[in-house]
This record gives sequence, C-alpha cells and structure tokens, in this order.
Amino acid sequence: MTVSWTPHRFSGGVLALDAANTVVLRGDPVRSFDRFADVAEIARFAEAASLHRSEELDGRRLIVEDARNIAPKVLSIREATDRLFRSAAQEGSIAAAELAALLVACAAGLGSLGERFDATDRPFRAVQTPLAFEAALAVSALSLLQPARLSRIRICANCRWLFVDGSRNRSRLWCDMAVCGNRRKAQRHYRRRRVEDNGHA
Repeated sequence: MTVSWTPHRFSGGVLALDAANTVVLRGDPVRSFDRFADVAEIARFAEAASLHRSEELDGRRLIVEDARNIAPKVLSIREATDRLFRSAAQEGSIAAAELAALLVACAAGLGSLGERFDATDRPFRAVQTPLAFEAALAVSALSLLQPARLSRIRICANCRWLFVDGSRNRSRLWCDMAVCGNRRKAQRHYRRRRVEDNGHA
C-alpha cells in the first residue's frame, strides 16, 4: 500500500530518526509493520524528506537511483540507528556493540561516494548538488552522536517513536503534540469519563 508521507511522519526531528520511525509499533509482534516493506517507498520517503528535512539538509535534494539496490544499506542504517539511540534514551549511555554496528552500517552507506561534508554542525552545506539518500541517512545518524544532541533524544510516550527534544527545559513527552499529545489527552479524558459514569451508575 502506498504511504502518504505527511509532515507527521517526519516528527523525529532529524532524517535518521524519521527513518527509524518507519517501523511502526516496534516491539509489538501483532501490530508492528514496516513502511519500507515495499522498497519503492524508500524513494518516496527520500523525496518527501527533501522537503520536510530541507533545513537539516541545507536545501539539498535526496536522490535514490535504485531503491532495490540500496535497500540493504538503508535498512541496516535504520535498524542500527534505532537500536543505539533507543537504548541510549532508555539507559542514558551508549552500548559499545551498538555503536560499532552503527559505524559499520554508516560506512557502507557512505561507501565509495565522492562526497565531502562540512566540518561543522551543518554537514550538508559543503556543496549544493543532489545527495544519495543512503549517504544522507548515514551522516544524519552520525551527527546524533554529538553529546548535545544525544542527550536530547527521547521516546514518544504514545507511539514510541524516537525524536529530538528541542524544548528549552527538555520536557517534551510526544513526538508530535498535535497527534500523539492529543491522542493521549483524549484517552485520559475518555477513561476519566468512564470512571465518573460508572461511579454514578
């Protein structure tokens, strides 16, 4: 089924976490599903990310020349990203084995590309040519290892997606207040009403 790559699908705050969140309901063997199960969605995701992650990418357009060919690299980076940063958000530390796996996956994504990246916190601004999606994914994931960014990675209290908490006091609970925050509020309201109604029965 074709995915609608709406702004909500890019609630992670950075490209690498948006990609990690393409597996929905991780840890739920019954309801979990992978939006990249159809590899054609990788190209469609990259196209949407060029728009929704324009600031992070410094306006560079992401390209996918052969989705089937790059799928193993993309999925490897995605899974290594999720394992490392989900664990870091829960434990407050990085596991050496998970870091090693991420570095190997990102190295494969960068491969033999003749790319250069800016040696600042804006790596994509070095040049303005289109960029291979797998390379952008690798650089985005590696950028999260900066302590200032790593300490802000959270797990959404509703959908369990990963996101970067950009709030001043680091108190965000939801990846997207308009979606997950409102859903949780609605659930709490519904439960409270049921308790009140049962109390008056």
